[in-house]
Order: sequence, then C-alpha cells, then structure tokens
Amino acid sequence: MIDIKGIKKSFGSLQVLKGIDLHIDKGEIVSIVGPSGAGKTTLLQIIGTLDKPDSGTICVDGVDVSSLSSAKLSDFRNKHIGFVFQFHQLLPEFTAIENIMIPAYIGGASKSEAKKRAKELLDFMGLADRASHKPAELSGGEKQRVAVARALINNPAVILADEPSGSLDSKNKAELHQLFFDLRDKFGQTFVIVTHDETLASITDRTIKMRDGMLETEEQQQTLQED
Repeated sequence: MIDIKGIKKSFGSLQVLKGIDLHIDKGEIVSIVGPSGAGKTTLLQIIGTLDKPDSGTICVDGVDVSSLSSAKLSDFRNKHIGFVFQFHQLLPEFTAIENIMIPAYIGGASKSEAKKRAKELLDFMGLADRASHKPAELSGGEKQRVAVARALINNPAVILADEPSGSLDSKNKAELHQLFFDLRDKFGQTFVIVTHDETLASITDRTIKMRDGMLETEEQQQTLQED
C-alpha cells in the first residue's frame, strides 16, 4: 500500500529525515511516535504528497507519486489520500455537511452526489442531526468527527492523521480512537497516525518509533483488535 525507500529531507542545513525505509500494508493502522523534532510530521507530509523529499521514492496505492506532475499530484491527493489534523481545520462559515462536501466538489462530484455521500458519512458518525450546524455550534468531538468524515468523502485508500486526538478530552479521545478501527473494518482504509498519545499508539496494529530523523524501532502490538 505504502512503500518508502531512502527518503531524505533537509530544511537549510538541518537534515530532518536521514534515509527512511518503510512499508505499510493495506488495511493496517500504524502509529508513528517519538519526541518533538524526530521528523514525524515531516514524514507524514511527504507520505501525503504535501511536501517533496530531497531524495528517495514513495509509492502510495501502487503509484510512484514522485513521478507525477503538480496537477496530477493534486488530483491523486484529492482522490486517494484523506487528512485529519489536530485542530480539525473546518471552515467556520460552512455547515458540517458543507465542510464534508468540499473535497468531493474539488474532485468533480456533482452537488447531489457529494450531498448523498456526506449524509451517509454523517449518519455513520452519529451526527445526522448536526448536518446544518456550523463548527462554532459543535463540540470538540463533533468537530473532529466532521473532519474525519471530510477525509473520507472521496473514499481514499489512505487516511493520514497528525495528532488527531491531541485537542480532545479523555472520553472523546477514546471514541475517536475506536472510530478509526470501525472505519478500517467498514471501508478498508489504511491509517497512518502521528501521535504522542500512548493509549492510541498501544492499540494500533504497529508502532513505529522515530528519533533524530530515523526509524528507531517497530513494535507489533500483542493485543490485536477482535474480529
């Protein structure tokens, strides 16, 4: 699903990634952990094609993204990769359902198609009654669920999450973490999650530890999610 070979990245004289090799299988939920400055977010942005490495190759869903033109890369990102951020990044002037529909519009879907899919996702998230509410009228947990639905609207192969539960209380954290597994079981997506949350890291299929721009260790979780 995701194949990374020899990825290096520097910002000026600072080398942030020092030759990353990593393979992630389809349907895997992988957490990336490590201290601040380890290069976790930079790696996630490169996987998500939001940034380019200085060297190395990356294939996502069978496509060598480093070979794509800017226009094709934008189209690939829209259709194959979904993003969830720590602070949801919903547009305040739009309702929940409108926020979810935006990537579908960008991908060329009609209004009726986008609305139908957004309604299905809102229902799955337990937010059908919040469709017409704007972000300011939603709780933190509700906003993050809307953000997850937005990431799913184009049925991407990969979901990338950067500290997705970092701004949530304990109850909403637990619900969001369970949601990732529910989504994987229902839609078959691959999840790559950068997190400082030890509880979340402990329940993912695999934990990848980073330090100083390199992969330190990988841990296969002993306790797997029950079928």
